[in-house]
Amino acid sequence: MTAPLPGGEAGLRFWPTARRLLGLLHPFRWAMAGAIAATCIFAGLNVAAPKYLGDATDIVVEGVMAGTLDSRALGSVLGAVSLMYVGASLFNWIQGSLTASSVQGVMYRLRAAVEDKLNRLPSTYFQEKSRGDVLSRATNDIDNIAQALSQALTQLIMSVLMLCGALAMMLLISPLLACIALLSVPLSTVITVLVARRSQSHFSRQWTETGELNAHVEEFITGHEVIKAFGYQEQAAAVFAASNDRLARAATKAQYSSGLVQPLMILVANLNYIAVAVVGALQVTAGAMTIGGIQAFIQFSRLFTQPVGQIGGLLSVIQSCMASAGRVFDLLDAVELPSERRAKQSTTEPAGRIVFDNVTFGYRERVHAVRGLSFAVEPGQTVAIVGHTGAGKTTVVNLLMRFYELGSGRITIGGTDIAAMPRDLLRSAFGVVLQDAWLFAGTIRENIAYGRLGATEHQVVAAAEATHVDHFVRALPAGYDTMLHNGGDPLSQGQRQLITIARAQLAGRSVLILDEATSSVDSRTEVLIRQAMQRLRRGKTSFVIAHRLSTVRDADLILVMDHGRIAEQGTHHSLLAANSYYARLYAAQFAGHPNGRKNGDAKEEAAGLPPLESRPLEADAMGAGALEAGI
Repeated sequence: MTAPLPGGEAGLRFWPTARRLLGLLHPFRWAMAGAIAATCIFAGLNVAAPKYLGDATDIVVEGVMAGTLDSRALGSVLGAVSLMYVGASLFNWIQGSLTASSVQGVMYRLRAAVEDKLNRLPSTYFQEKSRGDVLSRATNDIDNIAQALSQALTQLIMSVLMLCGALAMMLLISPLLACIALLSVPLSTVITVLVARRSQSHFSRQWTETGELNAHVEEFITGHEVIKAFGYQEQAAAVFAASNDRLARAATKAQYSSGLVQPLMILVANLNYIAVAVVGALQVTAGAMTIGGIQAFIQFSRLFTQPVGQIGGLLSVIQSCMASAGRVFDLLDAVELPSERRAKQSTTEPAGRIVFDNVTFGYRERVHAVRGLSFAVEPGQTVAIVGHTGAGKTTVVNLLMRFYELGSGRITIGGTDIAAMPRDLLRSAFGVVLQDAWLFAGTIRENIAYGRLGATEHQVVAAAEATHVDHFVRALPAGYDTMLHNGGDPLSQGQRQLITIARAQLAGRSVLILDEATSSVDSRTEVLIRQAMQRLRRGKTSFVIAHRLSTVRDADLILVMDHGRIAEQGTHHSLLAANSYYARLYAAQFAGHPNGRKNGDAKEEAAGLPPLESRPLEADAMGAGALEAGI
C-alpha cells in the first residue's frame, strides 16, 4: 500500500504538474485564445448588464415620483439588456465548443504519448508495476484529467474575469461599499490555501488506491478459475473489500476536506452581503446613492462573491486533476529502453551464426542472473537449454531478443553485435511459440495473420493446413471467421496452441524460440503439435528451453544451466557419457522407468502412438511475459 504524500511534497508537485499540463495546450493555443476572447466578451456582457438594470430601476423610480414614466427610455434600456444576455449566451457557447475541442485534442495526444511510452518501456517496468495500475493510469487518470480540464479551464478564467469586472464596477458605483466587499477576499484566500494544503495529499492517495483496486480486480478476473478451484472466494473478496475500503476512506477524506471550501465561501459571501446591504441602505437614506445604484451594487456584489465561491468549488476538481496528471506524468517520465542511436539503419533481417561472448547480466545490481555465458549456434542448428527453475534459461532468450540490455559481453548474429541493431529489426528475425498460447479478441483468420502484415487468404490457409489447423477450423460453423474471446474461447488449449504455431509458420522467421507447447494437452493433440512444430523448424535455427529432457535428445547442442552459468554443454550422448550434472538430471527424471522412458511414453505406446524420442522434438517452458511483447 502506498502512503499518502506529505502535504509539503504534494504542494511542491502541484505547481510543476499544473505548468506541465497547461503546456500541453500549446499546440491548441489559437483555439484557446479564441475561447478566452469569447469568455472575456461573455464576462463583459454579464458585468455590464446589471449597470443597465440599475439605470432602468432609476427610470422607473423617477417616473413614479414624477407621475410620468418614460416608457421609450425604459424600453431602450431593457432591450439593450436583453441583447447583452443573448450575446453572452452565444459567446458562452462559442467558448464551450472551442474549449471542448482543445481539451479532447490534448487528451488524444496524451493517450498517444502514453501508448508510445508503453512500447518504449523495458520489461522490468511491467514486472515491477501491476497491470491494473498501469491500465488505471492510461484510462481512468486520463479521463479524469479530461473531465477536470473541460469543467475547470474556462470556468476558472470566467470566474477571474467576472470577479475583476464586478470589482471595477463596484469601485465605479461606490468606493466605500467596494472596500467593504474587498474585506472578504483575504479571508477567502486563507480558507482556500489551508484546505488545499490538507486535501492535495488525499487526492494523490485516492488515485493511487484506485490504481491498486484496479490491479486487484484485473488479478481476480485473470485468475478466477484458480480462485474457485482452491476455494479462495472469501479471501479474494476480503482482499477486494480491504482495497475498496482504503479507496473509500481516501476519497471521502479528499472530498470532505476540499468540500469545506464552498460552504465557508458562501458563509463569507453572506456576511459580506449583510454588511453591504446595511451600509448601502444608510447611503441611500443619506442621499449619497440612488435606489438603482444600490440595486446595481448589490448585483455586482453577488457577481463578485459568486466567482470566489466557484473557485472554491473548483478546488476539488483541480486537485483531483493534478493528482491524476502527476500519475500520468510519472508513467511518461519512467526510464525507457536505452537509446538506439548507435543502431544501423538496415532493412535486412539479421541472419547467420549466433554467438554469446562472455555475457553477464543481472536484473538487480550485483545480483547476476547469468554469468560468463559463451557458446555458438550455427545456422539451422537446434539448441536446447535445460536446468532447474531459476537457472537462467529464460534470461538467455530474453537477452538474445534484447528485452534486457547486457551487463557485459556481447551477442552477435552473423558477426554483427545485436546492440548495434534496431530492436524492431532484430526481433523481426524471431518466431515464438509459447507454452501459454496468446490469442487476442478477433477472428481465427486475424489471429493467424498476426504473424505477417498483409498476409493473403491463400497464405493464411496454407499456414493453417501445414500446422493441422485447417481441418478443425473448417468444422466450426463460422470457419476462419469464428470470433475468439478471453484468450481463445471457445477453442480447446490444444487448438489454441496449434493456431499460435500456424502464426509462427506464416511469419517465416529464421530463428525460432520454442516453448513446451505440449505440456497441457492430450497425447493425440501432442502428436499433432509436435508434427506441426517439426515442420516449423525445418531449415531454421531453433532455441528450445526444455524441462522434459526426453524432448531434447536430438538437439545439436544442449546447454545445461546452473545458477546462471553453463555447467555443461554438448550433445545428449556426450553429456550422458560425461556422467555429470546432465546425467544426474536425466537419471532423476527417468528414475524407476525401464529403458529410460517416462510414463507418458508408455501410455502413448498403449494408445498406438510412437514414443517421444522417435517423434519430432521441441520446446520448453519459458517465462512468457517478456516474449509476448516481442511477437
